[in-house]
Amino acid sequence: MTVQPIRLFGDPVLRTPADPVVDFDVELRKLVADLTDTMREQNGAGLAAPQLGVGLRVFTFDVDDVVGHLVNPVLEFPDAEEQDGPEGCLSIPGLYFDTKRRQNVIAKGFNRYGDPMQIVGTGLMARCVQHETDHLDGVLFLDRLDPAGRKEAMKAIRQAEWYDPATPPTVKLDPHASGSLFGLGR
Repeated sequence: MTVQPIRLFGDPVLRTPADPVVDFDVELRKLVADLTDTMREQNGAGLAAPQLGVGLRVFTFDVDDVVGHLVNPVLEFPDAEEQDGPEGCLSIPGLYFDTKRRQNVIAKGFNRYGDPMQIVGTGLMARCVQHETDHLDGVLFLDRLDPAGRKEAMKAIRQAEWYDPATPPTVKLDPHASGSLFGLGR
């Protein structure tokens, strides 16, 4: 087991878009194993490489007893149905806030050997895939909260035991240039 330390909110690596994986080698397979071990140790539903300080487009997931990973994910949304519910993050430990996500997603990418794969997710799996792919884009779930939710979240973060005021965090007001959640309008 190779459990690694998880980077916390305020660490710049969490705001840096990850690079695509180009080498499907033994190092990538070790990264996937480290991500899986760390995610399981922390009882997480997912973990992205930037959360371990690695700027590559890879994440792992463990949702409803389905454990896996995806490299270089690209998301498609088959419909406009949304879900709204509590979401947390291993990089923002112990805090959960209601977050809107798409209800259904199709994630295409590769496994650790470079073979094409696809995840069709709904509900919690869809939430997890979107959350982890956001990490790969330098986006945190806090960025998806409405202004009142962001204010509440930042207050809770500043009161958290793990918060370091010497590392000023940033919250992006709009992670998508269209100015709306999923391009559908708020």
